[in-house]
Amino acid sequence: MIKQRCTWCGEDPLYQYYHDTQWGVPEYQDRMLFEMLMLEGAQAGLSWRIILKKRTRYQQVFDAFDAGKIAQYDQQKVARLMQDAGIIRNRLKINAIVNNARQFLEIQTQKGSFSEYIWQFVDGRPKVNHWQSLNDIPVATRESEQMSRSLKQKGFKFVGPTICYAYMQAVGMVNDHTIDCFRYNEVAI
Repeated sequence: MIKQRCTWCGEDPLYQYYHDTQWGVPEYQDRMLFEMLMLEGAQAGLSWRIILKKRTRYQQVFDAFDAGKIAQYDQQKVARLMQDAGIIRNRLKINAIVNNARQFLEIQTQKGSFSEYIWQFVDGRPKVNHWQSLNDIPVATRESEQMSRSLKQKGFKFVGPTICYAYMQAVGMVNDHTIDCFRYNEVAI
């Protein structure tokens, strides 16, 4: 039996695996929430497929997205990262990850967890949408605009409303699987 998926993943096995196992699944672990926000920022201006292909290398060179370690990176470390062809070699994006790790730790200190802070934008539970097709899905929403504004006020970089909405989709803050997708009901809670 052929599974009906969201059309964005097409026939690409990498996209299909990501779609079938992670995209839209509610995530509450701080480390994974940090990783996904950083990867969404790295994706800015590029395709998500590029980031998925480089994800393992990102995990390796960014200490498994341990924000405590990343917050200690100095410019020598950034210079080494700039030489690594396994990641996006964009100084602004690399520096943003280091900066964002520091801001992430500050939120953990203030709120007890990043999860508690980030999930407030959807009142602590996934918003289930009922999209008929990919064309119905917005690129940003009121919630992603609020999230973006709040993150920017806290000093985060590469967190515009569109990035925030893609992040919300990825970590299951919204269920944007189309209603004909086999994952729609599986991730709905």
